[in-house]
Amino acid sequence: MSPLRVQRAGLVPYDAALVMQAELVAARKADLVPDTLLLLQHPPVITLGAKVRQSRAHVLASDATLQADGIAVYEAGRGGDVTYHGPGQLVGYPILDLKPDRLDAHRYVRDLEEVLIRTCGDFGLPAGRKAGLTGVWIDDEKVAAIGVRLSRWVTSHGFALNVSTNLEHFSRIVPCGIPDFGVTSLAALLTAPPSMDEVEQRVVVHLCAVFERVLADPVALPA
Repeated sequence: MSPLRVQRAGLVPYDAALVMQAELVAARKADLVPDTLLLLQHPPVITLGAKVRQSRAHVLASDATLQADGIAVYEAGRGGDVTYHGPGQLVGYPILDLKPDRLDAHRYVRDLEEVLIRTCGDFGLPAGRKAGLTGVWIDDEKVAAIGVRLSRWVTSHGFALNVSTNLEHFSRIVPCGIPDFGVTSLAALLTAPPSMDEVEQRVVVHLCAVFERVLADPVALPA
């Protein structure tokens, strides 16, 4: 199995994370680094995917309200619609070379969903998919959003799993452009929610299993 390096970056501004990803993608294409999973959190930010980068129709709050909330707005350079990131949300950016045997963008998204479905299951939550929609759902509420980019089959961007996120901030947008369903988090559904470290650990375990990777540095995964 191919090695996977896990990089836990803590709280990273969105623009800085874009630079980190671009550097890792270039290094991965040149085979200078192994497949890498960036795990981090962002300060409050709304990101616009390819579907809406020319429009802010799904951003419901005014610029003044967003400024008062301390929420920045960025074009993301990924697929998908509008989403929100903030502290308490585990953001994962897999930088993976899908060549030679996983050259299927649809399968890649489904595999990311599977990682997060298994992670939620570890904490007793029956997460799943919703027909025709991307992401991970618990009943009619989305617990994880997915938006990816592929360049010469090297991936970037990825997923955002709501652990203890401020869900009220999602009212500033139409999350993922879907007005008919809500948003939830592990903390909203569990009387004793897991720590971010616990969630990170389970995500790493399941990503290695689903994508058939082995940790390049097993010490990076707590016992």
